[in-house]
Amino acid sequence: MSMISFKPRFGATVLLAGLAFLPPAYSQTLPHGVVKGPSAEGITEYRLPNGLKVLLFPDASKPTVTVNVTYLVGSRHENYGETGMAHLLEHLMFKGAPRNRNIPQQFAERGMDFNGTTSLDRTNYYEVFQASPENLKWALDMEAERMTKSFISRKDLDSEMTVVRNEYESGENDPFGVLVKRMQSVAYDWHSYGRSTIGNRSDIENVRIENLQAFYRTWYQPDNAVLLVAGKFDPSQTLAWISKSFGVIPKPKRKLPPFWTVEPAQDGERSFTVRRKGDMQIVAVAYKIPAALHADADALGFMSDILGDTPNGRLHKALVESGKAAQIYSFSLNGYAPGLQVLAALVKAGEPVEPVREQLVAAIESFAAQPPTAEEMERVRRNVSNGIEKALNDPQQVGVALSEQIALGDWRLLFKGRDDLEKVTAQQVSEAAARYLKRDNRTVGLFVPEDAPQRADIPAAPSVAEVMKDFKGKDSVLTSEVFDPSQANIMARTELKTLGGLKLALLPKKNRGESVSVELRLHWGDEKNMFGKSLVATATAQMLMRGSSQYSRAQLADAFSRLKMSGSGPYQFDTTRPNLEQALRLALHVLKNPSFPEAEFEQMRQQWLVSIEAARNDPQTVATQALEEYLDHYPKGDPRAAMSIDEQLAGVKALKLADVKAYYRDFYGASHGELAIVGDFDKATAVKVVEEELGGWLSKAAYARIPNSNSGKAPLYKFIDTPDKENGFYTAHIELDLNKDDADYPALELANYIFGDGGMKSRLLDRIRQKDGLSYGGGSSLTAGEKDRAGGFSVMAIAAPQNLKKLEAAIREELARAAKDGFTAAEVAGAKSGLLQLRLQSRSKDEVIAAAWTRYLYLGQTFERSAQHEAKLKALTPEQVSAAFRKAIELGKLSVVTAGDKAKAAAGGAPNSAK
Repeated sequence: MSMISFKPRFGATVLLAGLAFLPPAYSQTLPHGVVKGPSAEGITEYRLPNGLKVLLFPDASKPTVTVNVTYLVGSRHENYGETGMAHLLEHLMFKGAPRNRNIPQQFAERGMDFNGTTSLDRTNYYEVFQASPENLKWALDMEAERMTKSFISRKDLDSEMTVVRNEYESGENDPFGVLVKRMQSVAYDWHSYGRSTIGNRSDIENVRIENLQAFYRTWYQPDNAVLLVAGKFDPSQTLAWISKSFGVIPKPKRKLPPFWTVEPAQDGERSFTVRRKGDMQIVAVAYKIPAALHADADALGFMSDILGDTPNGRLHKALVESGKAAQIYSFSLNGYAPGLQVLAALVKAGEPVEPVREQLVAAIESFAAQPPTAEEMERVRRNVSNGIEKALNDPQQVGVALSEQIALGDWRLLFKGRDDLEKVTAQQVSEAAARYLKRDNRTVGLFVPEDAPQRADIPAAPSVAEVMKDFKGKDSVLTSEVFDPSQANIMARTELKTLGGLKLALLPKKNRGESVSVELRLHWGDEKNMFGKSLVATATAQMLMRGSSQYSRAQLADAFSRLKMSGSGPYQFDTTRPNLEQALRLALHVLKNPSFPEAEFEQMRQQWLVSIEAARNDPQTVATQALEEYLDHYPKGDPRAAMSIDEQLAGVKALKLADVKAYYRDFYGASHGELAIVGDFDKATAVKVVEEELGGWLSKAAYARIPNSNSGKAPLYKFIDTPDKENGFYTAHIELDLNKDDADYPALELANYIFGDGGMKSRLLDRIRQKDGLSYGGGSSLTAGEKDRAGGFSVMAIAAPQNLKKLEAAIREELARAAKDGFTAAEVAGAKSGLLQLRLQSRSKDEVIAAAWTRYLYLGQTFERSAQHEAKLKALTPEQVSAAFRKAIELGKLSVVTAGDKAKAAAGGAPNSAK
C-alpha cells in the first residue's frame, strides 16, 4: 500500500485524467431501486438506495478491468491522538473479511495489480486485472464485503502497526519528505492539513483498536463511497452484480460529523530549520492558497508551472542555469480545503544557501509584476493538454485518477477543469499570484514585527453545485480496435525488416488517440575500445537532449511537446500518427546532431555530483554498492566494473567536454541496432524516414558484445554504519550459473515469484510484513543470462535498524524452509495463474511490445520464445519447482550486507552480518 503525500497543481486535470471512452450511452434496464445520474464522455453515474454512487466506464480496447472504491475520508478527518489512522486503516483493509480471509493471496492468484492510497481528503482501493466475468464478480463481491465486514482486529493491528511504523521510518530517511512534513506543521495553526498523512509516530504506535473500529464504522459506508468500474465488461450484468453485492448493505443511520475549522489568515512570515545528517541542502518556500474549487485555483496552477518547469521555468533559468541550485521543485498540497503552494530548490552541500533563498523568494514574489508571456501561457496549455490527451487513452488509470475529483464532490470536475483551461488568461494568473505570493503569507523567513502587516485572506470556495451549474459533458470521438495481445497475433501482425545493420519490427494497429510507441537500441564498442569510458558514455547520453545543431535545450523541450512526444528521449518515445514522421526525424536529428553546449555540460555535471553525494549515507545505496563492489571481478576501467562513490565523484569531477565530444565522434552510429514501432502508423512512411535518416550513419569503432560472468567469490557478511538514519536496509545475493535456455529456468522463475517476487502475498512478505511486522517492503529477484551464464538470486528488505537482526533471521528461516519443504500445489497453481495473467496484461501495452521486439531482434528471436516459455510455465509441477529452488539456492553461498545506524541496531542485537 502507498500513501499519497502531495501532487502537482494540475493534478485535477493531468494526473486525474486516465480515461478512454465509448460511443454514446448504451441502453439498459436498471435493477430495482437503482437511479441513473449524469453522464459525461463515456462515464455514467448511478446511485443505489443505500447511497452508494457507481460510475461505469465500459471500454473494450484492452483486455483489462479496473475496479476502484473511493471513500471520502482522509487524514484531515482524524482527531487528536489519531494521526495516521486513515492510512493505518487502509493497511488493515487488506487483512481480510469472513468470506475473503486472504485478500493478497487471492489477488496474486488472479494476477491482479492492486493497491490502496491515502491522502488528505480520501482513501481509495483499486485492482487492475485481466477481463473476465469471474475476476470482475469476485472483485465486486470482495470490495462489497470488506466495505463493512473487514476484521479490523487487534492481532492484525499489532503486526501492521510495526509495518506502518517502518514506512514512517523509511520516510524519515528522505530529507525532502521530512522538510515537507515540517512545512505543513509550521504553516498551519489549526487545520488538519497541517498534519502529514503518515501521522505521528506515537499515534501510530499507540492507537487503540476501538478507535480504529469506530473510525471504520463511521466512514466506511456506502453513502460515503464511490465505486468505479472501467475497462472491458458488460455494463448491464455488472450493474446487476453491483446491485446484488453492494445493494444488500443497509443505508447507514448515523450522520457524518461536521467540520468547521477554518485556518485564519497568516500574519507574518514564518521560518524553520531541520538539522539532520545528510548530503544535500534544500530551500523551500510555501504560500497559503485557496481550495481546489476556488476560481483562482487554475490560475495558480499556471503560475506553478511557469515558475517551476524544467527546463523552461523561470526558477530553473534563474537558479539552475546560473549554477546556484541543482534542481527546482514546484507542487501543491491542497484539495477540499485551502492548501499550500510549495516551491523549492536543491543546493549542493557546502554551497551558500542564503543567496539561493533570497533569489528564490524574490523570483516568486515578483511574479505578479512580470505577467506571463503568451509563449509561457501557450506552453502550459500545450503541456497540460498533451498530458490529458495521453491519459485519455489509458482507461487503467481512471480509478485513481478520478479519486481526487470525487473527494472534491463531483467526478465531472475533471472535464470541467479541462474545458476551462483555455479560459485562463495571463491577467488572471498575475492577479492570483499578487493575492497570495506575498511576504506575510510566506513560510520560510523570520518573523519581523510590523505595524502594517501584509495579510492574505483566503476566500471561501463556491459550492460544487455553483461550479457545475453551466457544465455540459461532451461525447467521446475516440476509437480503437480490439487488439488480441497473444504472441501468435503479435507475430502475425508484425513485419520484420533489415536496413543495413538495423533490424526493424513494425506492428501497425488502430489505437485510441492514434497513439504509437517507438523503441530504438543502438550498439557500439567492445571490451577493448570501451575501457575507461563508462562515465563518459553515460555523460554523452545525458547530453543528447541538452541541445542540438538546430535547437537549444529549452527549444528541444518545446519541439518534443509540440509533436506530443513523451518518454525517455530520442531512444524511446510515444507520439501520435499525424506526428510520427516529424517525431522520428526530430529524435534521429537529436541523435545525429548534438551540440554539447558548455553551460549545459557543466550544469549536468553538477547535478550528477549532487545526486551521487546525496546517496552517500543512504542505507539502501551503500549496502547495494558494497555488495556490487565485492562481487566485482573486472579490472578498474573495464566497462563492466563497479565504481565506488568516491570513484564516481572523482570521475565526474574529471570529466571534460572534449572527452564527451570525442566519444560521440568515435562511437555513435547506426551500424548495429534494433528499432520497433507499435501502434497507429503508416509502415511505408516510417521505413522511408529511417532509411533517409540512418542510412550511412555508421560507427567508427569496432563492435562486439561484451560478455558477463560471475565472480565465484566466497560469501560476504558485512554491516555498514549509517548514523542518524531511522531506517535500515538488508540485501543478499547468490551467484547462479544460469541461462534463460536452461531447463530449470522456468521452474526457478515460478519459485522466485512464490518466494518474494509475487508482491504482498509472497512467502517473504507473508513472514516479514504480515506475520512479524518487521518491514514495510521487500522482495526477491532472479536474473539469468540471455547469451551468457551469469545469473543470480537476490533478496532485499527495509527495516528499522533495531529490527535488522530479526529481519535477517526471518529471511534465512524462510529460505531454509523453502529449500527443505518446497512449495505446495496450491502455491504453484496460484503463482502460475498470477504470473501468466501479468504477462498477458503487459503485452496489452504498446511500449512493452516495442521493447520486447528490440530485445528479441537483438537475440535473434521472436515472440515464439515468449509462447514457448509460457508453455513451460504451465506444464510445471510442484515437485519440479521445489527441486529447482532446492538445487540452486544454497544458504552457504549467500552474501549478505546490511546497513543502518549502528547504535540503534545495537538495541536489537547486531545483525549476523555485523559479527
